[in-house]
Amino acid sequence: MAPLKSGRKLWTAVDEYFRGLLAPADKYLDAVAKANRKAGLPAIDVSPLQGQHLNLLVRMTQPKRVLEIGTLGGYSTICMARALPVGGCIVTLEYSPRHAEVARKNLKTAGVLDRVDLRMGPALHLLPMLENEGAGPFDFIFIDADKQSNAEYVKWSLRLSRVGTTIVVDNVVRDGKVIDGKSKDPDIVGTRRMAELIAHEPRLSATVMQNVGAKGYDGFLLAVVVS
Repeated sequence: MAPLKSGRKLWTAVDEYFRGLLAPADKYLDAVAKANRKAGLPAIDVSPLQGQHLNLLVRMTQPKRVLEIGTLGGYSTICMARALPVGGCIVTLEYSPRHAEVARKNLKTAGVLDRVDLRMGPALHLLPMLENEGAGPFDFIFIDADKQSNAEYVKWSLRLSRVGTTIVVDNVVRDGKVIDGKSKDPDIVGTRRMAELIAHEPRLSATVMQNVGAKGYDGFLLAVVVS
């Protein structure tokens, strides 16, 4: 047996092992990852195993209405859209016109564009519009946008939810830096504000699952609206 690798190399090797078994190569998702790289999008998509995690959460909760805050190139959108029940729809919000353009092409390539309502603009401008339209309540909400605004995104998620709505927030561990209460990093400050908000919000029951892998050391926050 070859000697074990250490640190991130080991995490990545484990990811590759389980991906090969549980989330094997997918020509459409592989094409999306390639298109995102070619377009120069930041390499911050969820990993294949994380995408499979989102897919399974959607399959388990069977939401008719999904809200995604932060589309990027549409990788996570596709993972969730594939798991929607008949008649289900994802409303996904993307700030960057360039990212939205790439995402729309990717969604079409993957054959899920008919299940996705892609809206372009600052999420904190679009969320009140969704409320005014009566677009909610959403059954499942995935937050993966600018971390400085995470607390505001959670507040809006509550306004657009119902009892039983699942809320997932990505990138909450920040390589362990989230525990630094003196940090001036806007991403850390925003993540801590969100966690403190949820801790004092009686309508939410939540937990955090730390994870390591090809994307480094981070974690998902999982919450359910209970009242």
